[in-house]
Amino acid sequence: MSKKKQKKAGGYVVATILSALWLGINYYIYYPAFNVQSTEFWDWLLVHSVVVSVIFIIFGIIGRSDIHRLKDSFRDNFKYFRHGMGRIQLVLLVGIPVFCMLVLFFGGLAGSTFFNAKRYANLMPVEQREFTEDIPESENVDNIALMDTNSARVFGNRKIGSLSDVVSQFEVENDYTQINISNKPMKVANLKYASFFKYLNNKADGIPGYVAVNPVNSDAEYVKLSEGMKYVSSGYFNHNIYRHVQMHNPTKIIEGCYFEVDDEGKPYYICPVLHARVGLFSGMDVKGAILCDPVTGDMEYYDVEDVPRWVDRVYDGDLLERKFNWYGELSGGFFNSVIGQKGCIRATDDYGYKTIDDDVWIYTGVTSVTGDASNVGFIMVNQRTSEARYYTISGAEEYSAMSSAQGAVQEKNYTASFPSLINVMGQPTYIMVLTDNGGLVKMYAMVNVEQYNLVVTAENQEELFSKYKKLLANNGGGKSDGKSEESAMKEAEIIVSEMEYITMDGETYVYMKDEAANVYKMLFAEDESVIKISVGDKVSVQYDENENGIHDLISVELIEKGAGTQKDKDTEGVLPEEKKSEGTEKKDNGSEENIDEAGKKEEPEFDENKQDQQGDTSVKSEEEQNAESEQQEKKTDEQEKNSPNVDNSL
Repeated sequence: MSKKKQKKAGGYVVATILSALWLGINYYIYYPAFNVQSTEFWDWLLVHSVVVSVIFIIFGIIGRSDIHRLKDSFRDNFKYFRHGMGRIQLVLLVGIPVFCMLVLFFGGLAGSTFFNAKRYANLMPVEQREFTEDIPESENVDNIALMDTNSARVFGNRKIGSLSDVVSQFEVENDYTQINISNKPMKVANLKYASFFKYLNNKADGIPGYVAVNPVNSDAEYVKLSEGMKYVSSGYFNHNIYRHVQMHNPTKIIEGCYFEVDDEGKPYYICPVLHARVGLFSGMDVKGAILCDPVTGDMEYYDVEDVPRWVDRVYDGDLLERKFNWYGELSGGFFNSVIGQKGCIRATDDYGYKTIDDDVWIYTGVTSVTGDASNVGFIMVNQRTSEARYYTISGAEEYSAMSSAQGAVQEKNYTASFPSLINVMGQPTYIMVLTDNGGLVKMYAMVNVEQYNLVVTAENQEELFSKYKKLLANNGGGKSDGKSEESAMKEAEIIVSEMEYITMDGETYVYMKDEAANVYKMLFAEDESVIKISVGDKVSVQYDENENGIHDLISVELIEKGAGTQKDKDTEGVLPEEKKSEGTEKKDNGSEENIDEAGKKEEPEFDENKQDQQGDTSVKSEEEQNAESEQQEKKTDEQEKNSPNVDNSL
């Protein structure tokens, strides 16, 4: 072989080696899916085919050129690409990038909404449902993740910060996954290596545990594992979870890897697998999921209908919102979505979480495409199955409700979280938390969906529900559908037998006890007119019944002053022997004294010389009677002076 041919062949060998190194290194760094439905694959192929073409052209020219005759060599190279093998090489080297660009262009065009409006609209079947049938009335919010991710980070970081052996090497991941454990919401996040060098120091043992934050009561827990997690999102090289899963499944389009734990607390990464349902690249939807054990690296693929029941996040919330927007905007066709926009709706910009039947559902409001500040309904979508439910409820959109809640405590400068939707006395209601500048939960807020000027705030859930129900009662709300009789507030007329004012956590509460030993309580600041009520009064109460017998008062109204006293007066003239069953007994000297419910004798209020005044003490103690009542009492006093002395004290 001549030196010229050897030089030419050597140029191609060098170009081949450099191209292989270039492609191998870049694939290891970016690890795209080798799938024709992936635009990332075609982008990667386009860029690197150009680079490879340039490498071959340069080294081909070098191999064919004479260093001593550069001008003639360049002229000969141009001639080389016009004929024979040179032309074939040029077509291959230049044609691959051009082909990639054509695939991207026509593949995107084939999946445009202009040609496929109906196909996009049908990607998510949406079922119309009744709000009060699907959402039971709430007495508390133990199934709603009120805490947002920012607040969860604060509690998670605080928990890890208290563990000196952990905080020196690891931090908490910023991404928390909303999951459900035993029908209770939970936010979980893995730990991450604090730096590259700390990864090198700890990669043999792996990540030692994870953080779980209860978004209802703000409890944070560090869960230490018996064996560390080697394959995590903060790992490097082959320990990176994304690289590990993708390289073992090179043809699958993997949308991401989300940290979860099963019902026994064992960690997994859930990696949804996508495919295009419209055109070549468009209408991306989940077709299955890969479950990877971060401790061992073992993984298994499941079709979407076969994913284990404990898995909560198969469909990302952003993907579900995007699918609903296709349904809401394109159901009437492409031109209607652009020009007429009749009946076009879309989800609001953010979403919250709610647990139903041990599944996590995203919740968000639905508004018209014109972008006004009101909702026409709400949608809830299951993150495991993609089941979608739509509820037609008009009212304020979430951000307006958040502003109303913040305005109620504007002097505190609190920030409202994105609200969730609950059912209170048949009324759709926003509930949210208010956080300070440090992200800590300080208060709770409720805003009526249909009348967002009805706002209450409180420092705890019990007080919040009590205040909101009273607000609804005073504004004629509650039980709008007539289907929630058992959980609706109760009404009763009672005689007040005892009253106490008790201060707790800086708030004064009123406790009332009736003759049947039922206890009712309310915050004194909610209705200061309760100060006018005394022992013995007959009142009408509206209340929420509690199993412990201490009921939450919604409202109280005075019916009759001293009704219990008048009942005692009706016993005048009855012989002492006949009143023993009503709590009296005879002494040896023939006098009587009261016996309380515990069977103990009450001490008389007056001495024996003033005992003739006992008949009217209960009457004279009432200071707030109207003029008509006072006249009646005077007549009664005159009658008592001429009648046998009977103990009428309460």
